[in-house]
Amino acid sequence: MSSDESTSPDKTFTKTKQAGAEGVKIQQLFKLMVESGASDLHVTVGTPPGLRVNGEIIRVKIPALSGVDTKRLVYQILTEEQRNELEKNLELDFSFGIKGLARFRSNVFYSKGGVAAVFRQIPSLIPDFKALRLPNVLLEMSDVTNGLILVTGPTGSGKSTTLAALIDRLNQNESGHIITLEDPVEFVHPHKGCIVNQREIGSDSLSFANAIKSLLRQDPDIVLVGEMRDQETIEAALTIAETGHLVFGTLHTNSCVQTINRVVNVFPSDKHDQIRTLLSFVLRGVVSQQLIPKSFEPGRCLGMEVLVTNPAIRNLIREDKVHQIYSQMQIGQDKSGMMTMNQTIKKHVDTGLIDTETAMSYSTNPEELAKQLGVKSRG
Repeated sequence: MSSDESTSPDKTFTKTKQAGAEGVKIQQLFKLMVESGASDLHVTVGTPPGLRVNGEIIRVKIPALSGVDTKRLVYQILTEEQRNELEKNLELDFSFGIKGLARFRSNVFYSKGGVAAVFRQIPSLIPDFKALRLPNVLLEMSDVTNGLILVTGPTGSGKSTTLAALIDRLNQNESGHIITLEDPVEFVHPHKGCIVNQREIGSDSLSFANAIKSLLRQDPDIVLVGEMRDQETIEAALTIAETGHLVFGTLHTNSCVQTINRVVNVFPSDKHDQIRTLLSFVLRGVVSQQLIPKSFEPGRCLGMEVLVTNPAIRNLIREDKVHQIYSQMQIGQDKSGMMTMNQTIKKHVDTGLIDTETAMSYSTNPEELAKQLGVKSRG
């Protein structure tokens, strides 16, 4: 989820630097990406390739790429079928692996008429739950046979990593059938205690809608819906959870309360009461997270908010009093395992991982955090 140590791209690319942009091969950039501990590689016209290291973009020291350069680089890894799809649809999602190096998730698109792409590095080994220092409440939350667990946060916040660690724990400890629906497949899960089928949208199924429709006929026990992006996928996830399956899903929301509101508000207003009732029954918990740059050393630390649905929380969802959930999250945390984002951020300040300024800029409720830290609010 974070890279604590990285090698400067400037120091590791001298040979290609001298060769000029036309001499660069995409495999060299991927190798540099891995060696530098970069999470993402950006390739676009008019600038050198960019590597995201510890949250910041660093340009590789070569000349700016032309349209010919970017197309040549990207097309080196595309099949003929993928090239045709890109030229037809003007964008393309896919994942791939390079033996002995890493797996990558890619989005290729057009920008100002030129080919551009972003490649995200996916670790070849599934991250260990304990190594990630995730709270044990996540294991307790997923120690059920049915229900819905949502992991949320902005792009690049480590959602896929957290989910991969949880799915791997279940894969080790359970004897069932895990199905993932992903666009594209990221972490590859081997068969362990469970049989695992990972379906990539576009190559293994034409759409999320099609994959979800046939899902219940595939005898699943645990389901991962890679992205609950619209009413259809959200409604399907709720239904699958209601019918006795454990469902994991992701949303691009920034807090647990906002997540519940998003799920409800994606439906027409005349269905809100029905959805709130259903959600109150099936929701097991919400995890909202972000990666925060460390202030005094390279790397990032995890900011996390955890909501566990107890009877009080379920009642607030049913009665449309979602705005009161945040205060409930602050009550009896030693017993429930719940935590707010501000409490996690404050711990990072107390342990010296981040400074006050960074803490305030990443807080979803800076006024409350200012009081907790004993500093003046920006407002």
